[in-house]
Amino acid sequence: MPAIIPDETLKQAGLTEREALSEIACYLFDREKLYLWPAAQLAGMNRDEFLSELKARDIPAFRPTLEDLLHDIEVARSIGRDK
Repeated sequence: MPAIIPDETLKQAGLTEREALSEIACYLFDREKLYLWPAAQLAGMNRDEFLSELKARDIPAFRPTLEDLLHDIEVARSIGRDK
């Protein structure tokens, strides 16, 4: 279902269509409603462009969980034991 934002609304917001899509995509990504690639597609960007857009907005692109970090520590320890 397409969403239509009237030109007048974009004008009042001071946004182009592309800027509005970027705003929406970054917001949805930041709120963890969309993963990186679907958000980039919504913004009409490739992965690197979208990562740059997130960086410009101080939105972290990667958010490791405690479980992720514990796993990484265990992997690092196992590598150290192999030497």
